[in-house]
Amino acid sequence: MTTKTAIKPAAKTRSSAKKKQPAATETSSSIDEQVKEFLASGGAIEQIKTGVTGQQNMPGPRHINLNSNAK
Repeated sequence: MTTKTAIKPAAKTRSSAKKKQPAATETSSSIDEQVKEFLASGGAIEQIKTGVTGQQNMPGPRHINLNSNAK
């Protein structure tokens, strides 16, 4: 009496290659095109001085006591 053994194919160990990101020059040119379209449609670019932020003033620092003997 003979027995046949089924052989399973090996599991894939490598995933398929990911798509390569576009070159930076391609991205820069698309941004330039978008800016031109924005300005042509009547948009305006506002220049902001260095150091200016849109962040709202936050209350003073909060001190966290990590010591288990809280006073």
